[in-house]
Amino acid sequence: MTEEPSKLALFTDLYELTMLQAYFEEEMTQEAVFSLFVRRLPPQRNFLLACGLDTVLNYLENLSFSDDDLAYLASLGKFSKRFLNWLRDFRFTGDVYAVSEGTPIFTNEPLLEIVAPLPQAQLVETYVMNQIHLQTLLASKAQRVVTAAQGRLVVDFGARRMHGIDAALKGSRAFYIAGVKATSNMLAGKNFGIPVMGTMAHSYIQAHADEAAAFAAFTQLYPDTVLLVDTYDTLAGVRKVIALAKTLGEDFQVKAVRLDSGDLLTLARESRQLLDEAGLEQVSIFASGGLDEYTIAKLVSANAPINGFGVGTNMGVSNDVPALDIAYKLCEYAGQARLKLSPGKSILPGRKQIFRLTENNQAVKDIIARFDENLPGRPLLVPVMHRGKRLVAGRVELEAIREYAQQQIAPLPSHVRAISQASPPYPVQISSELSLLQKKIKEQVAIN
Repeated sequence: MTEEPSKLALFTDLYELTMLQAYFEEEMTQEAVFSLFVRRLPPQRNFLLACGLDTVLNYLENLSFSDDDLAYLASLGKFSKRFLNWLRDFRFTGDVYAVSEGTPIFTNEPLLEIVAPLPQAQLVETYVMNQIHLQTLLASKAQRVVTAAQGRLVVDFGARRMHGIDAALKGSRAFYIAGVKATSNMLAGKNFGIPVMGTMAHSYIQAHADEAAAFAAFTQLYPDTVLLVDTYDTLAGVRKVIALAKTLGEDFQVKAVRLDSGDLLTLARESRQLLDEAGLEQVSIFASGGLDEYTIAKLVSANAPINGFGVGTNMGVSNDVPALDIAYKLCEYAGQARLKLSPGKSILPGRKQIFRLTENNQAVKDIIARFDENLPGRPLLVPVMHRGKRLVAGRVELEAIREYAQQQIAPLPSHVRAISQASPPYPVQISSELSLLQKKIKEQVAIN
């Protein structure tokens, strides 16, 4: 599946279009600023890994309404001919400021801000939230899995149980950015250039008269394969691999055995002992089956002789945190900062910038400031699109994003990088100027 951004104009909520028509009739087309941010981090996340910007920029560059789209809207009886004619020429002509993909972000920090005529910035809300939410959620989960593995191989096995094709494809990309080595998802490999890896299914073993025959047939076709040994009895399967090695002699090239069920710690130890005693120290052990960062961390801390992990459902659906409290809110219109004071859903007004301060090569705190402030630290929001066209900062190759992510995670304090809850959490402050602006707008809202 290759996404066609030009056909996604109607991937929006109805109220975006009814508001658009209202803006059109009221001639409210001045410049607006919308900010995308996560209101609060889940307790199980010490930070989030920004992801999905490339998808969003591709959508914005190609956004338009087709004749079929307009015919459908006309059939609803909710939109005037004048408005539909206006939509026919609709294009995104605004600017986008964003943190680079692979940047760790925290509570209330803008992942991106869109500066565009109000109708344009409004319409794209649904798509922007959908894609940044999904990919940031999954990259953040995968980063924890990679952290737990402590340098051991991690492969994405999640496609079959993820929530639809789009999630599986975008997820594979997000996982790779987060440090996952490869994916079993062939279409993701083709579309994004991600390395692909795989083993074999139990059905292949079952389809043969016996397990040993299945191993022999598969290794004849794929000599350096990984053999799945737990279809019937794990240790018996390992012994059959050893017998195959004796039969093949110097032609034996099997890379690993895969454990997919049972007590992985005990089975890994016993399998390792059997393989070593047979002189097969070069054969690795690869584990899968219901894994996540917590189970992997336990295996690693117990010194399980496991060289790699295939991680599927729990990473693919971010099982412990299936959603983020992400929001896309108007914070400025017609040059005037705007505010929302709903309980538990307040926002920071105006265009913003994030400054990340470091000391001795370690990140120590972030400051959310007004966009035109000049504070110590590295500004994280950079221009990635101008007048509807990508800038250089919005055209980054996947390998560069992956490398950047590791570079940005490394300076975080060790307790923030850990998979246990950070105490204290990473500090995020609001600048005095932004605080004053927020107070001023609150007072104005109270008067009105």
